[in-house]
Amino acid sequence: MPNPIDPPSAPHGGPSRLSRRELLRGAALMPVAGALAACATPASKAPAQSAAPVATSAANPFGVAADRPLEVWIFDGGFGDAYAKDIHQPLFKVKYPKVEVKHNSTKEITKVLQPRFAGGNPPDVIDNSGAGAMDMGALAQDGQLQDLGPLLDAPSWDDPNTKVRDTLDPAVIDFGTYDGTFHVLGYVNYIHGIWYSQKVFRDNGWQVPKTWDEFVKLCETIKKSGKMAPFTYAGKHPQYLYEPLMTMAAKIGGKEVLVNLDNLEDGAWTAEPMRQSATAWAEIGAKYLMEGTAGLDHVQTQTAQNKYKVAMLPSGSWLENEQKTTTPADFEYGMFPIPDFTSSDKLPYGTLHSRPGETFLVPAKAANPQGGTEYLRAMLSKKAAGDFSELVRTVSVVKGAGEGRPLSPGAKSATAALAAAGDNTVYFRWRNWYAQLHDEAVAATGELMSGGLTPEKYLERLQKKADEIKGDSSIKKYRR
Repeated sequence: MPNPIDPPSAPHGGPSRLSRRELLRGAALMPVAGALAACATPASKAPAQSAAPVATSAANPFGVAADRPLEVWIFDGGFGDAYAKDIHQPLFKVKYPKVEVKHNSTKEITKVLQPRFAGGNPPDVIDNSGAGAMDMGALAQDGQLQDLGPLLDAPSWDDPNTKVRDTLDPAVIDFGTYDGTFHVLGYVNYIHGIWYSQKVFRDNGWQVPKTWDEFVKLCETIKKSGKMAPFTYAGKHPQYLYEPLMTMAAKIGGKEVLVNLDNLEDGAWTAEPMRQSATAWAEIGAKYLMEGTAGLDHVQTQTAQNKYKVAMLPSGSWLENEQKTTTPADFEYGMFPIPDFTSSDKLPYGTLHSRPGETFLVPAKAANPQGGTEYLRAMLSKKAAGDFSELVRTVSVVKGAGEGRPLSPGAKSATAALAAAGDNTVYFRWRNWYAQLHDEAVAATGELMSGGLTPEKYLERLQKKADEIKGDSSIKKYRR
């Protein structure tokens, strides 16, 4: 989701708007649940004591009961929920035919499920994604997440001689680990970049820009052509724009730029690479945005691109599937990486922001955590991951899952870009670790792009928020 990092309907996952102090905090539990109850299913009573444990074995590594119900909640965003109903759950049922799988989906994960955590009766598996996702850092801090380390060391669904961890992109483990414990499973390899129609570029003789000067000149050429606007982004969800801004800053100054942001280092936000990037994107906001961008959401801007009203926009590899109902048959999605800012960039052309997304978790207080963990193991089978990738036109984190399968133009373009990037990939984690900082960055980025903040004031505002979080002893700090 919306991504860029996790759009409201994208498969990405944005943190909830509740502060960490409000989340599942002792006496504050009931006020939180009560505040949300008006717009969510009321929490039922806590589940009764679990039945006697089931013996584990190589075939049943977590001791799944043959007839204990399994409650699954899927974020209904850019990937929909058909993959869970038509791929993952049938596979699980082949092995456990007596288990009743209770499938649910929602676009509002926090509103619907946070009261369940507060009531002590969370479901067994949650796809915690989208702009309304719960704050995973706070959940981990409060002991609400199951330790999924045993999942990594269990035999893979396909081969008893191969551990699950050896079937995954290593970044999955890094991203899912909080304070030394693996809690969260990212299922999709989000690949971020600038998206366009290969047909439009070909028909107009426009070339993919490899330098920032070329990008600005291309924007000017498109603007003067009068055929369409050069650029847009999800104005109502400015995280779509802070993603390329972060990526460009990392290109200019190296990966440590983003590491310093994650680690709440003094002056990280006001560093020179951040200033250069913010200044460059503010210029795009001032000169080349599609009219009305600030008032549009991700679907509206993406649909405008499908209608040939705008040439380029930043998004992730969920885009093609999210827009499948409005995209012309010959549109031919393509994606290109953030251009070089100057020849002195620390990271080379082709550097990409890529990270595991569409994050699944098993609550520690679930009625059937054994079944929930086994459900994830089934999802990570090569067939399940491959079928998923083919259905939703994206790339799974399971190694080789897409081999031999037909790729759509956008998925093919993004996959090729990721392969070309090699080790030159970057990421940041502050957006998931610190919900308040994400909220501040969303609001401030919108103002930057609309001219309400200068680049300097924009970065000072974010540095101030980062400093507040750093000085707040009630907030768990994470480092990388």
